Amino acid sequence: MSIALNAVVSDARPRNERPVGVIGTERLYVSTSRGSGSVPVFMGGSSTLGTVTQIVVMLHGRLRDADAYIRSIQRALAASSVNANEVMLLVPQFLATADVEHYRLTDDCLHWEWTSWMGGLDAVGPAPLSSFDVLDALIDRYPLELPQLREIVVAGHSGGAQVAHRHAILSDAAGRCKARGVKVRYVIANPSSYVYFDAARPQRDGGLQLIDPRACPGFNDWKYGTERLPRYAQGVDARTLEQRYVDQEVTYLLGTGDDDPAHPALDISCAAMTQGPQRLARGRAYFAYLRGRHPQLQHVLQEVEGASHSGDAMFVSHAGVRALFGASAWLVDAYTQTEGSATE
Repeated sequence: MSIALNAVVSDARPRNERPVGVIGTERLYVSTSRGSGSVPVFMGGSSTLGTVTQIVVMLHGRLRDADAYIRSIQRALAASSVNANEVMLLVPQFLATADVEHYRLTDDCLHWEWTSWMGGLDAVGPAPLSSFDVLDALIDRYPLELPQLREIVVAGHSGGAQVAHRHAILSDAAGRCKARGVKVRYVIANPSSYVYFDAARPQRDGGLQLIDPRACPGFNDWKYGTERLPRYAQGVDARTLEQRYVDQEVTYLLGTGDDDPAHPALDISCAAMTQGPQRLARGRAYFAYLRGRHPQLQHVLQEVEGASHSGDAMFVSHAGVRALFGASAWLVDAYTQTEGSATE
């Protein structure tokens, strides 16, 4: 369910700096010692809670277009061999201040600067809660409510993949779920950047080189490295974060066509450019980096042949369906991309 208003906006503004077109009408309420608030959520899949064995939490990109992402994973589910009665689909929506003002939302609605939620930074109101606090609330809630639940998948494309990747590093929610008999997996598709655990960055020859901070100030700060960590991660050292991450169950999805160094949504900051010239190169280099540091790494890299920067192309593919719904799932229907699909 959703609500929409027609907005007259200036075409001169970047697409992600305009009010979103649709707001989810379901609400997730988050309460911590730092305060409380709510976020809109789009829901799909099974409406019979007693039959749900898997939850897929999909994270939207920088456009905050959660409505496009719920349609994408609904298409992936419909095109798969999975029993839809056993799967719940959730897409939380991380709103900007402009969204809340434009739609005159309730005072308890959490809102961030345009893209600060992508790095897990705190909301600007009504309470200083991280987007990772929101994910923790989702992950912690359902093992208590769904008696048959066995698995939670946290997935994202582009900006949403950055959230999933960084949540897997900073959060211990997977450990809490494991103690309740529920597994947490992460699916990370075509992000613009990754978190490195030291000062080395990939070179064109496939090797690594330490970066001179004078040449690229802040290259190793969060969200590109483990210096100057956000409030959410206070009190946790970088070594613990790295071990936590490599112990997670992670699948990387890379589109072989997502190799445009001039893509308008590509992060071209100095810190991001130290990781490679475009998304495909950055993803390959990061996986090689982790394998070099952890030869027994159990993470999986899958490439989707010909896919560019499209959430639909990534998730409604053989590799995407298996990553989202499990190794026993497969793609059973032909797929044609439709208007309103997930991209950035």
